[in-house]
This record gives sequence, structure tokens and C-alpha cells, in this order.
Amino acid sequence: MNLALLSLAILPGATSDWPLQPRPEVVHGFELPAKPWLPGHRGVDLAGRPGQPVLAATPGTITYAGPLAGRGVVTITTGARRTTYEPVVPAVSVGATVRAGVVIGRLSATGSHCLPRACLHWGLLQGKQYLNPLTLIPDRPVRLLPLTDLPARGPSPARPTPRAADASPDPPDSNQRTAKLIIAATAALTLTAGLLIRRE
Repeated sequence: MNLALLSLAILPGATSDWPLQPRPEVVHGFELPAKPWLPGHRGVDLAGRPGQPVLAATPGTITYAGPLAGRGVVTITTGARRTTYEPVVPAVSVGATVRAGVVIGRLSATGSHCLPRACLHWGLLQGKQYLNPLTLIPDRPVRLLPLTDLPARGPSPARPTPRAADASPDPPDSNQRTAKLIIAATAALTLTAGLLIRRE
């Protein structure tokens, strides 16, 4: 059985909004690599336009605002949590305190992950752990992936009548679906509990 869950947990204390307005298209989602040194996508890319205002998605203190590896980066820190924004022409200085929704810079085309389009790479770290920044959005839709990769079935062929010796009928499909849903819910609760314990 292939069980896939997409970011079911909302981070505790999340008070944030999209860093681009109106609500942007997610061009490239979060893909945490299996090992820290392997390639992945440690954030999300949001479609925008050059010069578009970039907003603080979370309140906190500006701990970095300047060039990094050829592109402008702004970092907002709140305790062990950091949100990062790039490529940005910063409009804030290190040490400034900001609240969610304040303009922290302008989107730059230089260093875009989505060339020839402009997009904002938005990241989230809790300590040294990269997390999906979309978990900060309290009203984002929750989406479950299918539990199996089986294609839709057509009409079931007629089954042979079982003999008296092996007359144990298969469980109904609805019971199998219920069992899979219970497994998925248990996995989601385990994932949420793990994030809460790790945060403590």
C-alpha cells in the first residue's frame, strides 16, 4: 500500500499569510531530500513579477538582509524559527522588528528559480530542520493523495462460487477503504505528534 500525506500539520502558533499578494501560484513545491546532502527543494517557489512587493509572512526580527550567492536574501527570525525570502531587493535592515504583512523588499528577477519567469523562493527552518513554509498558512486547503496507485477499475468479473470447504467470503471493498482511512489518519496523527514533540 502506498500511503502519501501532504503537510497535514499546521505549525503551532502559526500567524502568517502569503508573502506575495494576491495569493500566488505555487510554481514548485517543497521537496525535502532523504539526506541533508542530497538534492531537493527546501522551500516553495511562488509566481510573481519583478518589482512586486514582498511581504513578511511571519512577525519577527530581520536577521539578514543583503546579497548571498549573487542574489538578495531577507531572513526573519522568531525564536528558533526562520523564514527566508529570495531573490529580493531588501527594504529593511538587520535588527528591525516587523509584523506579518509589512513590505520587506521587492521581488528581483536576478537569481530567480523559475527563469524566464520571476518567482519568490520562500523557505522555513525550525532550528536546523527545513520545513514546508505552506504549513504556516492557516487557511490553505488540505489535500490527501490516493492510498494506492491502482487505476480505476471497470466492472468486476463474476467470481466463482466458493465451495463449502473454503466458503470464507472476501471482506467488502468498503471495509478495506475504511481500514486504509484509519491507517492514514493514524499516520497523520503520528506525524503531528512527532512535530509537536520535536518542537518541545
